[in-house]
Amino acid sequence: MISPLFPTNEKQRQKAVEKYQLLDTLSEESYDNITSLMSYICEVPISLITLLDYDRNFLKSHFGVPFNESPREISFCGHAININSEIMTVHDAREDKRFHDNPLVAEHNAIFYAGVPLVDPDGFKLGTLCVYDVKPRVLTNAQEDALKAMAKQVVSLFEERFKNIQLQKLQDELQKRNSDLERFAGVVSHDLKSPLAQIRMLTQLIEEEIKDTLSEETLQYLEYIKSSSDSLRGYIDGILKFYKADQVLKKEKENLAIAVLDQEIQNILNSEKKIKIEFQTAMTSMFVNKAGLMQILLNLVSNAIKYNDKLQTEITISITENEDFYQFVVSDNGPGISIDYQESIFELFTTAQKTDRNGNAGTGIGLATVKKVAKNLGGDVRVSSKVGLGSEFIFTLAK
Repeated sequence: MISPLFPTNEKQRQKAVEKYQLLDTLSEESYDNITSLMSYICEVPISLITLLDYDRNFLKSHFGVPFNESPREISFCGHAININSEIMTVHDAREDKRFHDNPLVAEHNAIFYAGVPLVDPDGFKLGTLCVYDVKPRVLTNAQEDALKAMAKQVVSLFEERFKNIQLQKLQDELQKRNSDLERFAGVVSHDLKSPLAQIRMLTQLIEEEIKDTLSEETLQYLEYIKSSSDSLRGYIDGILKFYKADQVLKKEKENLAIAVLDQEIQNILNSEKKIKIEFQTAMTSMFVNKAGLMQILLNLVSNAIKYNDKLQTEITISITENEDFYQFVVSDNGPGISIDYQESIFELFTTAQKTDRNGNAGTGIGLATVKKVAKNLGGDVRVSSKVGLGSEFIFTLAK
């Protein structure tokens, strides 16, 4: 018997085997289907998908034998990965000096062998797709072609697995980054909001105590400080809400009566007689993630109020449904949005108007949060608007 030599690039080849994370894994139907099919096509009792490890031949799929590994020093596949041809065939191992006294031949009657190396995209031979018989034989050209074709299919399955591993790593990294950003946003919110509140309070105390001794210009400066503090606090709150949006989506769906939704929106946002909020729908209830829906509506309706330039603010919320989605249209009679901004307003930190009706600058976070929540709830959001004629924000939620 002649034991197979290690390839000259064995270290790199071994790393290529390990990157697929297939060693010591359980059987899988996609691989077992291939060995079963090759046994049938080649008319042999045994078919294997093997991976050459440091000191063993691991059988990822083993049709016709009960074990899932054997020593590398006695493996036929160890020789197969060292050849330059597409397939290695041993017609009668008893007459081959490499195998005549091999335990696989003497004890398991492995007489015939045909193996096609499994070659990855970088050219490394990972193992083989092979067949055995207990008697001498010759494969037909069609059988050899089938063995070669299915070997490529095995490598395709390996590559698909590797891509899934990479995607999972990327997903885990993104999840960790999102978690880190969320924690960071929480820390920033806590560490900045307290001093901002103190700045505003102290500014107000100064204004109240020595108001009569201050000039109009100084009083205006104090107003700037308070206004800036309020704006920065709103900005921090917006950032925190954006990164906490995913937590809202963890809540389960529930039956929500339209009348209840209407009343809650009115209670939260319609505190002035100059604001008219009207719901229009033939529906009486829907099955939705209430927290997510409320977050979207509160953002859209509050924006419609803040940026409205009319004496009477009019907002209409229309709700319809089809087989797959609920559709909501939030219309207002505000100043409208220029076509130049209609695509970008859903991007983080982008605003269409510099200030609202009270002169406060927007943060560009609210609509980004709306899009994030709508997308994560299986829907989307878009805007239709003409300057001077108001806006319509249309969003959907998957049923």
